[in-house]
Amino acid sequence: MVREFKFKGYSLSQLQSSSIETILPILNSRQRRSLDKRVDKYMNDEKRKLREEIKMAREGKLRGVLKTHVRDMIILPDMIGLSINVHNGKEFSPVSIRPEMIGHYLGEYAITNKRVQHGAPGVGSSRSSLYVPLK
Repeated sequence: MVREFKFKGYSLSQLQSSSIETILPILNSRQRRSLDKRVDKYMNDEKRKLREEIKMAREGKLRGVLKTHVRDMIILPDMIGLSINVHNGKEFSPVSIRPEMIGHYLGEYAITNKRVQHGAPGVGSSRSSLYVPLK
């Protein structure tokens, strides 16, 4: 039996049909404070443009993938089901948005660093590297 997703007691259909003002009280305080200021600082031009592109993608008017550099955009219920390519500093990482991601930031899912795999020491890296045979 598949468990139905609920976000703080609300079903997914209830969240998607409601406006941002009704979703605001159930978000965490950091996200609530950011969205309270959406008229002034939060909804800058880049975020407004991304919101418009999301609406167009929902209506089927947008072809191709959504690409964005906006990593501090809070994931809202109307974004669920979309796939957005988020820039991680070097390339665009695909992020498919699921219901569990509501209230998080887009940048949390596009990791900016990767694991370092060190090789053999090079010439001049330390005193002991003088005795490492070169290939």
